Amino acid sequence: MRAFSGLLHMGKGVLVVSPEDSDIADVFEQHPQQHFVISRTGGATRAQSVLAGLRYLESQGVAGNEWVMVHDAARCLVTTGLIEKLWLACQSDAVGGLLALPVPDTLKSGENDRVTSTLPRSDKWLAQTPQMFRMENLITALQQASDQVTDESSALEAMGHSPKLVTAAAFNFKVTYPHDFQLAEAVLASRHISINTQLEEKS
Repeated sequence: MRAFSGLLHMGKGVLVVSPEDSDIADVFEQHPQQHFVISRTGGATRAQSVLAGLRYLESQGVAGNEWVMVHDAARCLVTTGLIEKLWLACQSDAVGGLLALPVPDTLKSGENDRVTSTLPRSDKWLAQTPQMFRMENLITALQQASDQVTDESSALEAMGHSPKLVTAAAFNFKVTYPHDFQLAEAVLASRHISINTQLEEKS
């Protein structure tokens, strides 16, 4: 949330959590963040939770033609710079877009732990967040899409739109597996060292 609060264009923000997720809600209430409020309206799926967050913003007077960004809390290493890059790339776009990274590895299709084919990777991207769309378009897309859509871009794609791909960074990975926490700690440690070095150079 601090990365978003650093944006000059930041208006309102909502952290959507499950009604049963009291731990996160309690921490947020103890350490409130600028521009953000919490909404305990999260659903069983990502699509339901995002739609609940959009409905909350709508209830707070955010107009349908406003840009909204949706971010996955598991991508906790995103920076203000990356978010700003997405904003600048998409603010004049007819559809909106998302941060993504071209696939650098060779892709294999497999079955029963055996390779069945090698897939071309030249047109493949790894989707990240945030993803940025007009609020009314995203609400409509999520209402029409299956609850099984894995990101907001998929919902817009199902309506025939082609969201813009904005090149992101490898450090904006999703903290999912146990070893991801070690990588995240290393990234945060390197940023701390870099900030301290800059302060020392200025002093």
